Amino acid sequence: MQDFHPTDCYDWSGGHWYGGGQTQEMAWPIEKGSVTLSPFITGDIRQHQWGNVLKRYFINSNGVAVLIDPDTPLYVSVNSERPRQFCLQARHDDFAYVHLSATPPRLNYSVCTSNNMKSLHSFFSEKKLWDGLKQEDLKVINSLLTEPVWQIPTSPGSDLTEGAIYNYTENVIALGFLRQGHVLLSESWQPHVGDFALDPVRFPTMDEMINIIHRRGFRIVLTVQPFLSTESTNFAEAVSKRLLVSERGSEPHIPALTRYKHVASAGMLDVTNTRTVPWIQAKLRALVDKYHIDSFYLDVGTAYDMPHYYSFENQPTNPDQYRSIFTDSILHAVGVVGVSSAITRPKAPVFVSLPPFASSWKSMQSIIPTVLTYGVMGYPFIMTGAVGGDYEETQGHDAVATDSATGVGNMSSENGRTGFHLPLPDKELYVRWLQLATFLPVIRYTHLPSKYGDEHVLEMAKVFTALRLKTVSSQDFTFCIHWSLNIYYLLLDHKCDGSVS
Repeated sequence: MQDFHPTDCYDWSGGHWYGGGQTQEMAWPIEKGSVTLSPFITGDIRQHQWGNVLKRYFINSNGVAVLIDPDTPLYVSVNSERPRQFCLQARHDDFAYVHLSATPPRLNYSVCTSNNMKSLHSFFSEKKLWDGLKQEDLKVINSLLTEPVWQIPTSPGSDLTEGAIYNYTENVIALGFLRQGHVLLSESWQPHVGDFALDPVRFPTMDEMINIIHRRGFRIVLTVQPFLSTESTNFAEAVSKRLLVSERGSEPHIPALTRYKHVASAGMLDVTNTRTVPWIQAKLRALVDKYHIDSFYLDVGTAYDMPHYYSFENQPTNPDQYRSIFTDSILHAVGVVGVSSAITRPKAPVFVSLPPFASSWKSMQSIIPTVLTYGVMGYPFIMTGAVGGDYEETQGHDAVATDSATGVGNMSSENGRTGFHLPLPDKELYVRWLQLATFLPVIRYTHLPSKYGDEHVLEMAKVFTALRLKTVSSQDFTFCIHWSLNIYYLLLDHKCDGSVS
């Protein structure tokens, strides 16, 4: 029965299809692209078929929706094995959908119809978006919509330091027209990934520094992750307490190792283990208590960042369910403003990041189709990458890698730590990107507009900052919801042939 793979295919000829997630070509609608038959799990579109945010939901402009059961070991192809067809397949494998029993794979999905796409999508749209939100949650959402997110760049070969944070925030204030907002620090605030402690060498007086940053009106956000470098101070403890994902079939318990960005060897916290969640929650609460950290950004990685032969205490149906479990676990302990990957919408005020985009005209053209796709999938709170692009596109993949959590290119420095560096984007590209970002839910900066030394760039930044405050931020939450719950109005009331004007 190992070769039994139930498959259903649909012809593209009737209407247009939307949903699923970002693909390598980011075709809009879906049928204009091509996806090789592959597991429907999160990944990096530069290497994999699907992106960082997925939903097992596809909708046709003629009023047909397909919803695939979360327990189905799902593979999807588009215009690949069968031209002009969209295919769903159930398949067990040795990674994404581990065959743990002799039961054959089951392809279980529902087909729902209506007389039009609008009414059908309205039926599936979330109706209780604001239920259970505290006043503090609403303030966080409002701050992300009305204030920028700042990602501090460093020069090549250097590290993120207190001085870099101090100087960057000072330069923001000196501009006079940009609000303070959230200062987002990548995982390099730690000596090693998984230490969950500030580097005492680069941040010797961070408690005092954070007080200064707070007085300036900024908020501090630390990036954390479920990965622990084998060199981290916590790795040995995590092994002894059996807090890590184990190697499949190992006895006694042996941690399964993987790569994570620049870390060549790392373990992964097993949050299905009841001992692990209190452990990581305590680590993060200690950071909040000691340094008065405002919130955290969760870089949960993608399915392909997991150890290949993983085994959990309580085995999830597929590796992407891990991301939801980890996010929910952290949300119960500390404030969270963003997450790098998702298969279900995290509870507000958590914003889901767009994937990192290269600093190029081609990448900028992919932003609108990606935002629209995420909107159709029901993600109202979207956090974009840096104005001008997140990393420099090079011929060699190792020249400038991408930080998928913060959307900033990273370069390994000589001392083994990681500094973050994105060369100043093309000036015209930066201005056009700024125009686009003005009308997205969150605006994020790496390079300040003053870095160009050009009055035209600075004036454009002032104009669009004022425009955003007047016409975007003034609409508060209504603007944010527009991108997801009502995004199908763009498809129905304008063009439905895949073009975006």
